[in-house]
Amino acid sequence: MRERIPVVVQGRRPRRSRAVRALWTGAELAVTLGAVLLLFVVHQLWWTNRQAQHAARDQVGRLERQWDARPPAPGGPAPAPEDGRTGGARAAQSAPPTGTRGRAGSRTPAPSEDLAYAVLRIPRIGLTAPIAQGVGKAAVLNRGYVGHYPHSAQPGGAGNAALAGHRNTHGEPFRHLDRLRPGDTVLVDTAGARYTYAVERTLPRTTPGDGTVLAAVPYSSVHPAYRFTAPGAYLTLTTCTPEYTSTYRLVVWAVLRSTQSR
Repeated sequence: MRERIPVVVQGRRPRRSRAVRALWTGAELAVTLGAVLLLFVVHQLWWTNRQAQHAARDQVGRLERQWDARPPAPGGPAPAPEDGRTGGARAAQSAPPTGTRGRAGSRTPAPSEDLAYAVLRIPRIGLTAPIAQGVGKAAVLNRGYVGHYPHSAQPGGAGNAALAGHRNTHGEPFRHLDRLRPGDTVLVDTAGARYTYAVERTLPRTTPGDGTVLAAVPYSSVHPAYRFTAPGAYLTLTTCTPEYTSTYRLVVWAVLRSTQSR
């Protein structure tokens, strides 16, 4: 008598409930969203910095090579004002008018918009960055440059030369601006001269609308205790604060101490 081989019939898998499928789909979406967010953070905090810092270093090198290749011009820049301190500054007797005079007192055209034309150096925080005309994000700040407010004085001139830079991402040249202390050196190199400034004071936090910090004789309309009262040759550095936000502005003021011809 033959033996029959038993046949095992597999039962169907129970279908997942709608709630389980919804949870599974939600988990997959959460993982995907998390990965995208992580990539975005890496791009903003690492890749944009790497790109911008490389571009900024390259631009500084180009400027220095251009300057070294130029024949020296006769004469030199006008001397700095004697003093620019709060409450006791003497007017700049021989410094050039706001952003209009250069070597030997001759008139020089304003830099072209978005063009890098000077180099900012701050030894205290290890900063070397090109300065470009304008404060547009795409054309200037996001390239790792420091931007010059077009309606402010030019570096080395009488009045207030105002600069802006990113605190975080895109090269973040002003990342450690809050570390500056009174007396720290700030250098601005141009084709014609090196201007040496000394930090005078810092306004840790003010509103974005506190535009008087960029005035020819700078002061804060929000914090009246922070003010200069006499004409001089000032340099104002501005950036966002606290870090990773744009809620407030950090302001550092410096005063011109010396000018050296190139």
